Amino acid sequence: MKAFVTGGTGFLGGHIVEKLVTAGFDVVALARRAEDAARLPAGVTLHLGDVTDLASLERGMEGCGAVFHSAALVKRWARDPREFDRVNIEGLGNVLRAAGRAGVRKILYTSSFIALGPTDGKIADEDFEPGPRILHNDYERTKWAADRFVRVKAREGEPLVILYPGVIYGEGRLTDGNIIAQAVKKHLDGKLPGTIGPGDRRQCFTYVKDAAEGHLLAFQKAEYGSRYILGGENRTVRELFALLEKAGGPPPPRRKIPYGVASAVGLAQRLRAYVTGREPELTDQEVGIYRHEWAYSSERAVRDLGYPMTPLEEGVARMLAWLRRAEPARTVTA
Repeated sequence: MKAFVTGGTGFLGGHIVEKLVTAGFDVVALARRAEDAARLPAGVTLHLGDVTDLASLERGMEGCGAVFHSAALVKRWARDPREFDRVNIEGLGNVLRAAGRAGVRKILYTSSFIALGPTDGKIADEDFEPGPRILHNDYERTKWAADRFVRVKAREGEPLVILYPGVIYGEGRLTDGNIIAQAVKKHLDGKLPGTIGPGDRRQCFTYVKDAAEGHLLAFQKAEYGSRYILGGENRTVRELFALLEKAGGPPPPRRKIPYGVASAVGLAQRLRAYVTGREPELTDQEVGIYRHEWAYSSERAVRDLGYPMTPLEEGVARMLAWLRRAEPARTVTA
């Protein structure tokens, strides 16, 4: 089958493309630059375009039976917040329109744990509704809005499956979406100032290869309109760094930066970014996210799809080994 993939040159999307190629799909990967072809496996067709360009999507989806929409603007800040709306909300609408016109059999939409909301004190499933919530930054805001939009489209009969990866980590490109590997790399280089807060909030850590496998399984087995969390173990940042040390990495960071201090630094960096245009390494809005727990159950995906969950200890060891042999050129900003 011919499959059209958005975000295929990114962190998760790259693994999805590799998984589809291995499974025998004829893959067409959307990319904005011709040089992105170098990031794709042999045999993958590169299609130049953008999720904000409906005509380019229509051309790329011709003859495709499946669409894997994993593209998103994953950044902590943009000078113009409408960038997030154009990519994460309007881009999704364009993908659905183009897929409808192309007669696509099934659309797999990659949402995010952050669309479901903070779970403070509980482990949530796909039906979790946190009630009134603060949307901390433009990424969270637009992923939440896109999730509401795509759920309506699924109820209206679109051939959709909605997937919610957790905090993804593992081997792959060091993009803004690979936040865990970025932090671990800084720690290995002695450049991580500390953890934000006491590091005692649980997060749902998803090994990237599991998430890619989950996308393939969802295409093969999931019913239209279904929704699945593609997660892993719910552990704290302290536990993550302890496992890193166990795997042969450095001891966990000793400094715990109070939330208030981190927020002040993040605000200063965000304001500076508006002046200089240089993306901040931290924002006060991001610190607001770290104050919460984001813990979820993948029981439904395990039961219905046979979704695999790599133990965090094993995944962290693999990531550490990869980082130690990775070349500096793997670090990118987009």
